[in-house]
Amino acid sequence: MKPVACIVLPTYNEAQNIPVLLPLIFAQQESIKSHDLQVLVVDDHSPDGTAEMVRKLVKNSAGLHLITGEKKGLGDAYKRGMSYAIKELHAEIIFEMDADLQHDPAMIPLFIDLYNRGFNVVIGSRFLPGAEMPNISTYRKFLSLFGNWLIRFFGGLPRIHDLTSGYRCIKAELIERCDFKNLSTTGYSFQTSLIIELLRNGARIIEVPISFPERKFGQSKLSFPDQLEFLINLLKIRFRKSYDFVRFIIIGSTGVVVNMSIYIILTRIIGFALEISALLAIEASVLSNFILVNTATFRQKKILDHFFKKVITYHEKVLAGILANFFILLILVKILGVYDLLANFIGIAVGIVINYSISAILTWK
Repeated sequence: MKPVACIVLPTYNEAQNIPVLLPLIFAQQESIKSHDLQVLVVDDHSPDGTAEMVRKLVKNSAGLHLITGEKKGLGDAYKRGMSYAIKELHAEIIFEMDADLQHDPAMIPLFIDLYNRGFNVVIGSRFLPGAEMPNISTYRKFLSLFGNWLIRFFGGLPRIHDLTSGYRCIKAELIERCDFKNLSTTGYSFQTSLIIELLRNGARIIEVPISFPERKFGQSKLSFPDQLEFLINLLKIRFRKSYDFVRFIIIGSTGVVVNMSIYIILTRIIGFALEISALLAIEASVLSNFILVNTATFRQKKILDHFFKKVITYHEKVLAGILANFFILLILVKILGVYDLLANFIGIAVGIVINYSISAILTWK
């Protein structure tokens, strides 16, 4: 049995487009050998009868599915659709796609081919060389380009040309790693929030140029509240970027206090040797940092699952800082004759800088 590639189609008043779009999507199955193509329509009680039309089509298509719900915005529809596709349809690949015929279904085989080559996120870009936006006004093009620039600027993101594209192919396993609770946006800003969350979880992204024409039927769903939400979301993105740094500093500062306190107690009161005291103090600070990092997990009582494995994994992440702390202390005291408390503080500081640099590069990209 082939793995499933599921196209999630959020709809609201797309009764004219759906009967045209669905056959075009399923026609791509002939060009796709690696996956079984399925479509999940997520309709938010469209008053034009979109859901009723899909229900009729479902009877003659085993690969077509429908879920409905209250209209809360594009982001909410995608969250529900992705969750259903992964849990109920066991999809390996999730496609984001508009139902207004602006996204060409003929691109689906190419997206899946790129996925099979190792890219876990494929973006259909309107702004790559070779892309086209026929009949789209200059003003709308400017708004899209300016919006993407703002996102890159505020989010400190890599050079992705189209962060707001609604045509994407994403590995389901990568979506499952994402914290959807952080994706608080319900409207079009969900697309931006999702790509940032995917990047945080190690997305390997490739963009391909697409043609993005003006819609033929229906009206654009982009409203003033969506535009306002976009601006608010920019502030959230900036705050979250800063939050990672502030949280790291707070936890690191706590580790300094624990390390220095334990070191002083062991060397001045108990009388342990410098080397043993340093190792025990470092270990105490690492464990205290581990507890703080996993505070939320402790509250959820999930930390006991594979506890020792998680502790070991955390030690591996901060090993470079541990070694720097210990050996700088020894070198400063034993070779250069520096006062041991000052030497330990310098070692701790260098260890924090190393750990932050590793986190910035590997974890936060």
